[in-house]
Amino acid sequence: MHPAIALPTLIAHRGYSAAAPENTLAAVRAAHQAGVDWVELDVQLLGDGTPVIWHDADVARCSNGRGRLRRMSWPQAQALDVGHWFGKAFAGEKMASLEAMLALLNELGMGVNLELKVNRGHDPIALVDRVLPSVLDALPAERLVLSSFDQTALRHSRTFAPADKLALGVLVNRLPKEWRTLCADVDAFSLHAHWSRLKRAQAEAITQAGYALLCYTPNDPHAFHPLWDWGPASAITDEPEAFQRYLSASVSAAPGR
Repeated sequence: MHPAIALPTLIAHRGYSAAAPENTLAAVRAAHQAGVDWVELDVQLLGDGTPVIWHDADVARCSNGRGRLRRMSWPQAQALDVGHWFGKAFAGEKMASLEAMLALLNELGMGVNLELKVNRGHDPIALVDRVLPSVLDALPAERLVLSSFDQTALRHSRTFAPADKLALGVLVNRLPKEWRTLCADVDAFSLHAHWSRLKRAQAEAITQAGYALLCYTPNDPHAFHPLWDWGPASAITDEPEAFQRYLSASVSAAPGR
């Protein structure tokens, strides 16, 4: 048994990251304004143990500063501008804490696929110990899928809650031969695969095995069109509005639901 999660057709990748700086409160608000009910976000720890919503191991790409997260304190992180790189309208945007993001998700009534981001040199056990209590306390099981590429993080997450209370997703790049073992090991709810590296037989095997299939990160709805027939539950995309327009205009492209 798993939580009664009604996965949406579209999940906004890192928030609506084509419309606002990724993994920020602004990106989640943009997704909500676009009519998207679920977002995908990344969580990891700063050097002082503060959980933050961030993808990279450092801050160079998406801020006006430099430095690795594992050497950064919360006051140092809050001194960064994480919006101006994307556009002047977002100048002054701050890195989001997990606490602030959970509060926003609840305010907007949104669901989240939260990825436990274990970058090189980071401790998956410490991440799970710090993140899971807050997440489980804040969000109902029906609005949460916790995913990771790191099997240790998923395995440790399962010790916090059984399968009917916490949906876990196994993240893969290219589908490994042992995917069934990986999923069974953590009593997974879903498998998240790179859409362009997935084959039809693999997709059908995943869904036939009883796992929800989430595909990341298609941004061209026309290119992704054939994959809807393969049985994915959701597409995790940077371009949810482009997908919405395409699906609305093409009945044959819509998934069977």
